[in-house]
Amino acid sequence: MDFDPVLLARIQFAFTVSFHIIFPSFTIGLSAFIATLELLWLKTGREVFHRLARYWTKIFAVSFAMGVVSGIVLSYQFGTNWSRFSEVVGSVIGPLIGFEVLMAFFLEATFLGIMLFGWNRVPTWLHVLSCVMVAAGTAMSAFWILSANSWMQTPTGHEMRDGIAYPLDWMEIIFNPSFLHRLPHMLLAAYLTTSLVVLAVGARYLLAGRFHEESRVMMQMAVGMLAIVAPIQAYVGDSHGLNTAKYQPAKIAAIEAHWDGSKPAPLVLFAWPDEKAETNLYEISIPRGASLLITHSLDGLFPGLKDFPPQDRPPVIGPFFGFRIMVGIGVLMILFGWVGAWLIYRRKLYETRWYLWPASLAWPLGFCAILAGWVVTEQGRQPWVAYNILRTADAISPVSGTAVAVTLALFVIVYGIVFSMGIYYINRLIVKGPTGSAIEPPRHDRPSRPIAAAQTAARDAIAPGE
Repeated sequence: MDFDPVLLARIQFAFTVSFHIIFPSFTIGLSAFIATLELLWLKTGREVFHRLARYWTKIFAVSFAMGVVSGIVLSYQFGTNWSRFSEVVGSVIGPLIGFEVLMAFFLEATFLGIMLFGWNRVPTWLHVLSCVMVAAGTAMSAFWILSANSWMQTPTGHEMRDGIAYPLDWMEIIFNPSFLHRLPHMLLAAYLTTSLVVLAVGARYLLAGRFHEESRVMMQMAVGMLAIVAPIQAYVGDSHGLNTAKYQPAKIAAIEAHWDGSKPAPLVLFAWPDEKAETNLYEISIPRGASLLITHSLDGLFPGLKDFPPQDRPPVIGPFFGFRIMVGIGVLMILFGWVGAWLIYRRKLYETRWYLWPASLAWPLGFCAILAGWVVTEQGRQPWVAYNILRTADAISPVSGTAVAVTLALFVIVYGIVFSMGIYYINRLIVKGPTGSAIEPPRHDRPSRPIAAAQTAARDAIAPGE
């Protein structure tokens, strides 16, 4: 039986990167949430913030470990399955990934131990600082990874010599044309994903009548984040789409299932794109809607898929449906935020079961949106692995399809076991909840002013009886 090594290598990388991206996207948002809780505890002295920070740090530790383990495999695949890719663009991509390790991962590793094991062992300010630095490190990691991936989408600042890309201007490479659109889009997606998880956990506890104080704090912070950031994400996404239309018009044509560039494009709400017939089946659309969004004119034109040779067109099914899944979830995020904010204003958030019940089930939505967005990004770039530099079919290693098939099967088995164990343990932590008594301030450190005032009042109260 013959196996296509290119197809299997693409499936293998897609599987591993899709599995991996779930955890960094969660830890980017969760580390920022934990740092915020620690800063609030430092400022107010309210123990609920400290209990929540300690509780979510346990979940962060599991997610961070699974992200590291699942990400190691990706680096090896560049050599085992994509050696030609490494040869052609390694002079550009290699240093960018190296910067991520040197500047971001080392920063995280330096402070991660204090964050995880420094409770009641180091001064308060140092533990809070460690949480802030870990959050900064995760964001910096996203900076370099998105820079490398964005360069593959919109390469610049290099020159081609004998088929090899050599860097000329690192500032142009790092801040390539799509980077400043894609970085905030990904960071906001990570923060919104974590907000939905926090919202779901808080709603779950309220429905069960457990951890009332902690649940209220989680719900308030999550709703506030969704209400403010989700609309901002919609604007950032629109800006990113306009940038894509400028630099990757074939991708936009696939996203919109737009075939004929000589006519204003309808906004296709639903259809089944038929790539062989070059048409859409069962189409439900708004006339001229896509032209208005892309060109800001009802009569505006942009290239259709027929304007590109068949061998240069991306697949249509994945980008088309992936984009609509992502946008649909984005609308749900806005609704969760705005409806929740309205209920907070009416002081009915914590008793409104018709809101709490769907909120308790909303935790997977952010992850689904991120995966859908990456399908749009990566499939929409095809048939190029580095846009207009190297085709995916030419980036493969001289490896047999059988070898790739065997390793793919092993990855599915091992990742399935690791994923199941990680999710099981995280769920156990959520079921247990933020239990425990109030946490004492760390030794060798002065308590915050609210705690010191409470201690003084307690001493004054018992003084007459001494």
